[in-house]
Amino acid sequence: MEPHFNKITKFGYEQIESEIRELENSRPAKIKSLADARALGDLSENAEYSAAKRDLRHLESRLRFLRKQLQYAQVYTPSNNDTVEVGKTVKFEFLDDHSTETYEIVGTPEVDIDHGKISIASPIGSALLNHHSGDIVTVSAPQVTYKIKIISISI
Repeated sequence: MEPHFNKITKFGYEQIESEIRELENSRPAKIKSLADARALGDLSENAEYSAAKRDLRHLESRLRFLRKQLQYAQVYTPSNNDTVEVGKTVKFEFLDDHSTETYEIVGTPEVDIDHGKISIASPIGSALLNHHSGDIVTVSAPQVTYKIKIISISI
């Protein structure tokens, strides 16, 4: 069975690489903190040791997670056409109240709603995928179904 690769923007890939570098750079300090705490003596009642051990475990876990993200990531370069795909920004209108929103469609690892990035796996992202400007799309969210109209698509 072929592995499934997750589409991701070049920017998203680089951000994950950057976080990995930061974590790797902070690793020696975490290991030193653990060694220093271990040197304090009785490990059964040593809060510093427990905290240092937990911090190092968390760092190692995050590194494994991020490396897996990169292992199964496929950097996707959007085409220069009028089709919604990973890496494109879409402005759309909710047809029920005529409000508009603009989001960049990104791969799952790089979702950041606060910065206008939604995933191709989200209800809106998956509904918009492969549609064109002017299309009216039905979004099926867990509690509701609604329609949106694509106003513009840009890279």
